[in-house]
Amino acid sequence: MNEMTFEMEEHHSDLGRVEISPEVIEVISSIAASDVEGVASMRGSFAAGVAERLGRKSHGKGVKVELTEDGITISVYVVVNYGVSIPEVAQNIQDHIRQALMNMTALEANEINIFIVGVQFDAKEKLQEAPEVY
Repeated sequence: MNEMTFEMEEHHSDLGRVEISPEVIEVISSIAASDVEGVASMRGSFAAGVAERLGRKSHGKGVKVELTEDGITISVYVVVNYGVSIPEVAQNIQDHIRQALMNMTALEANEINIFIVGVQFDAKEKLQEAPEVY
């Protein structure tokens, strides 16, 4: 099994080279996206959900990274809170991921694609807004 890594060409030295695996980029992107206001949760695969229920924490949840000759493509799958501006939240996610990658790895992604896969309704707010029944 050949695992792909991305070599940071800007940081060659006499000591060796620095390589970053796609999983590291997934974790950075997932945490950056989760920190954006309006994001309710990240959507992972079925296998990640099962693993999480068994106690294994999935830090790269909801993010897929592809390394190609053209560069890095990041796909982010999120659930947003009801009532937020989806275009604004998506733009903020892209900005947060781009900034986090630049700060932590000095890498830039060619594409950061945002997929809104659901809307989270806050059950507590709905109960508080409902009229009382006698």
